Amino acid sequence: MLIGCPKEIKPQEFRVGITPAAAHEAIIAGHTVIIETGAGLGAGFSDEDYRAVGAGIVDTAAEIFATAEMVVKVKEPQAVERKQLREGQVLFTYLHLAPDPEQTRDLLDSGVTAIAYETVTDRMGGLPLLAPMSEVAGKLAPQVGAWTLQKANGGRGVLMGGVPGVLPAKVVVIGGGVVGTHAAKVAAGMGADVTVLDRSLPRMRYLDDVYGRDFKTAFSSAALTAELVAEADMVIGAVLIPGAAAPKLVSRAQLSTMKPGAVLVDVAIDQGGCFETSRATTHADPIYEVDGILHYCVANMPGAVARTSTQALGNATLPFMMALANKGWRLACAEDDHLLNGLNVHKGKLTYAAVGAALGLPTVDPREAIRL
Repeated sequence: MLIGCPKEIKPQEFRVGITPAAAHEAIIAGHTVIIETGAGLGAGFSDEDYRAVGAGIVDTAAEIFATAEMVVKVKEPQAVERKQLREGQVLFTYLHLAPDPEQTRDLLDSGVTAIAYETVTDRMGGLPLLAPMSEVAGKLAPQVGAWTLQKANGGRGVLMGGVPGVLPAKVVVIGGGVVGTHAAKVAAGMGADVTVLDRSLPRMRYLDDVYGRDFKTAFSSAALTAELVAEADMVIGAVLIPGAAAPKLVSRAQLSTMKPGAVLVDVAIDQGGCFETSRATTHADPIYEVDGILHYCVANMPGAVARTSTQALGNATLPFMMALANKGWRLACAEDDHLLNGLNVHKGKLTYAAVGAALGLPTVDPREAIRL
């Protein structure tokens, strides 16, 4: 199979879809890999690193979209990229379609077969291709939130860990999954007073057993969430419904109850965000203010630590990329229900029910779609 990897063009996205190590694995398995020149530079990989393992370097992304049987990326294809996709081609990347009707429409119109990292599952019910970026984003959230809290950036001027005689920052993490757990660990490590809200009692028992000395847990009722948000210096939104739009858990009206200069960090912004006032921002202009409350809503947070993120993502995606290349996408998906769960679009059909529900579009069963 001819596998292509273009340079990411989303603003301030420095990751790359295929590492030299992954390219090497594909090449020794008999596949051809082409990389757009400069695609890996943001993550610290030169064109020569790719050439050294046998990959070809091409001058433009257009060459990749025109020739590759499978295109491997990191972020969702941008409008100019979507115009180059074609029927019979496999796109393997993050898509986050639920809050993005325009991208969804373009992918349906292109006829491409699009497999989304974020909806591939594993035997334990986890999301193995989302997890590494969730870990990175979770660890980054308190770090960027602490920066946003600084007075020079418009925040309350509160130090996360306080000092002797001065209380630490109060941090509320909404969601106790992968993102929330890593966010809570880092925030607690910075010395903050951390509470994690979740609705799963088994998950809260686990967190309490493992991290009970580091942070607190509480059931995420609407009333308690409102109470804790009003007291918080920082709120980290870490709620995920696989493939679906994130629920809005903090309303605009609630902002008036918060401390002026408090910070909302919305890690769920790729799925539409879990605060009513969230809108996607970039690393170049990451924060904005609504009703005196600062919002940090960068849609590709892991891109800030591109080398770590690229290596972590490459480790996770490699087995699935190799299955798609070795077997072809139909057989690979037919033999692996977890990979089949990643199928979101095929030949003009939407194949992921949660996306269809979010956008009000009809869907077909993915097993029916692979027979088309």
